[in-house]
Amino acid sequence: MEIVQPEKVGLSSRRLQRMSQTMQQYVDQQAFAGIITLVARKGQVAHLEAFGWQELETNRPMRLDTIFRIYSMTKPVTSAAVMMLCEEGRLRLSDPVSRFISEFKDARVMVARGGCDYDLVPAKREITIQDLLTHSGGLSYGSDPQSALDDLYRKTLEHMDKQVEPVLEQRMTAFAQARLPLAFQPGTGFRYSVSTDILGYIVQKVSGQLFEDFLLERIFQPLGMVDTAFYVPSEKAHRLAAVYGPAEKGGIQAIEPSQGSRYLQPTRNPSGGGGLVSTISDYFRFGQMMLNAGELDGIRLLGRKTVAWMLQNRLPQGVYPFDEAWNGMGLGGSVMINPGVSPEPGSVGKYGWSGAANTNWWMDPSEELQGILMLQYMPAFTVPITNDFAMLAYQALE
Repeated sequence: MEIVQPEKVGLSSRRLQRMSQTMQQYVDQQAFAGIITLVARKGQVAHLEAFGWQELETNRPMRLDTIFRIYSMTKPVTSAAVMMLCEEGRLRLSDPVSRFISEFKDARVMVARGGCDYDLVPAKREITIQDLLTHSGGLSYGSDPQSALDDLYRKTLEHMDKQVEPVLEQRMTAFAQARLPLAFQPGTGFRYSVSTDILGYIVQKVSGQLFEDFLLERIFQPLGMVDTAFYVPSEKAHRLAAVYGPAEKGGIQAIEPSQGSRYLQPTRNPSGGGGLVSTISDYFRFGQMMLNAGELDGIRLLGRKTVAWMLQNRLPQGVYPFDEAWNGMGLGGSVMINPGVSPEPGSVGKYGWSGAANTNWWMDPSEELQGILMLQYMPAFTVPITNDFAMLAYQALE
């Protein structure tokens, strides 16, 4: 990947050195094993640097071609695939999900009655494709241990892990057949959920191709994303980073070494919500396609107005993703709507998403700016590195 002099694209070399110093400090302090940062403007990479280790235990340094589990950064890719099918007239944002998975018809909403009791009332309307793209359908992930609804989701998903064959169609069908209640009336709130996994199955069903094949043929190959997939083949296994977490006595410890990782084997259940592995250079190409309003190197994947449409907030007034009052929710990613209350810099229309191991991507159309942060540390958002990364990128603008 060619790296240009930052001043050529309106960034300061001197100020970008602060990025290098801060990321190296994170590694030196054993907050993270290794990090890669990328800042690009006007379609050209002005900063790309690797710090620390891909895997401490095997003395493998972090490399620019290291492969990462990007987890929920899969969601914008799946969402782009959905919008490609919308452009072809094969589905619509207003389509009820039951058009593709009949068991989603006649959903019920959980309403607290007081204490530990609750009632189930009919949904006033069906969940739509737009609801899935914006996590506004009332579905959940089962991640809140204090929620009675999430307890139902968690037990259902755990049961599926034991009983249902790990194939995308069977898993999504079994999930729909469980007829789990919704957290709220469709379209009235935000709740992070399995929605994008359902969208991956809908892409498969509508296109007539395996979901992974659709992404490969329609997105990865056209963009030259040679290392992005749902698993790492054996010839690339040495490039997969280990995942770290906090050690009991301070510092970090490996919680998923690269050797033996489940990502080294093909899967028949590709997760549209969180299953991809990728490199920083691959994801840059996807992000630049989005920042270019659907086109990269003469290849157009999405229409200009389609991408602009994706960057509009779709949530009702007063509803914010994760209660972050500076963000709304576009199609497949968060979109900044109120920079004045944000803990990190950005412009109205800044769009992006993060992953469970602290990977982070955003693009700012008004500044023609893109930032990507790659590392492997869980849990996410316990160290403010994504805020620091954004600050260090924006402060370098001249």
